[in-house]
Amino acid sequence: MTQYTGTNAQEFIDEAKRIINCAKKRGVQLRLIGALAFNLHCPKFNHIHDKWGRVFTDTDFVARSEDSSALIEAYQELGYQNDEMIATLYGDKRLIFDHPETGFHSDIFFDHLDFCHVLPLRERLDIDELTIPLAELFLEKMQIVQINKKDIVDTMMLIREHPIGESDDDTINAPIISRVLATEWGFWRTVTMNMEKVKRTTEQTDLLEDTDKSDVLHKLEVIKKQIDAEPKPLAWKVRSKIGDRIKWYKDVDELG
Repeated sequence: MTQYTGTNAQEFIDEAKRIINCAKKRGVQLRLIGALAFNLHCPKFNHIHDKWGRVFTDTDFVARSEDSSALIEAYQELGYQNDEMIATLYGDKRLIFDHPETGFHSDIFFDHLDFCHVLPLRERLDIDELTIPLAELFLEKMQIVQINKKDIVDTMMLIREHPIGESDDDTINAPIISRVLATEWGFWRTVTMNMEKVKRTTEQTDLLEDTDKSDVLHKLEVIKKQIDAEPKPLAWKVRSKIGDRIKWYKDVDELG
C-alpha cells in the first residue's frame, strides 16, 4: 500500500481530529505531535508551511501505554490496520497503523518521546485537547541533534505565533523547558545548540518580515535566559565539565 502524502495540512488535521475523538469516546487521551501539531497551533503564521511547500506524510501521536488495547480498537473502528509485528515487538512503546483505502499512516508513541533524548510526556497529556503542550512541542524539535531546515522552520513558526511565559495557556512555558533541560546536560547541550541554529536561520530567512524576525530573536533570548537561570544539580555540572569529548546523545531516526 502506498502511503498518502500531501501539502494540504487541513486534510491531515481533520483525520487527526477524527482519530482523537474516536479515542476520546473510549476515555483515552491521544495527543498530536510533529509538523501537524505546529501547523494546528499557528493559525496566524502557518502560511509559512504553505509558502515553503511543506509536505505532510502522516499523523503522529502520544498516548499512555495502558491505553494500547483501546487504541487498537479505535483505529480498527476507523478502518485502519494495525502493524502486528510492531505491536508484538514494541507494543509497550509504539504502535503503527495504515489505512488500506485512504493511504493514511499513523504512529503512536507511549508515555514519552525517546529519540536523541528522552522527553517525558505522560503526566502532561491533559494540558491541551489536541496536541502535547507548546513547551514540549518546542523540545520535540529542539532535541534532534541532526536537525534539518523543516524542524527549524517549525520551531521558528511556533515561537513567532506564541508568547513566552510561565503557563500553558496558548503560551510557550519557559519554566517547563528549563526544568527539563536541568535534568540532563546532554539534553541542554542539544537544545541550546539548536536554538543557535534557529537564530541564524531566522536572521537569514525570507519566510518572515523584519518585525517577525525581531520578535523570534527576542523570544529566543527570553527562553535562553530562563534556561540559564534554572538551578542545575551536581550531576549536571559534573557532566558539563566533560562537555563534547564524550557523545551526549543517541542516534535515531528523525520525527517528521
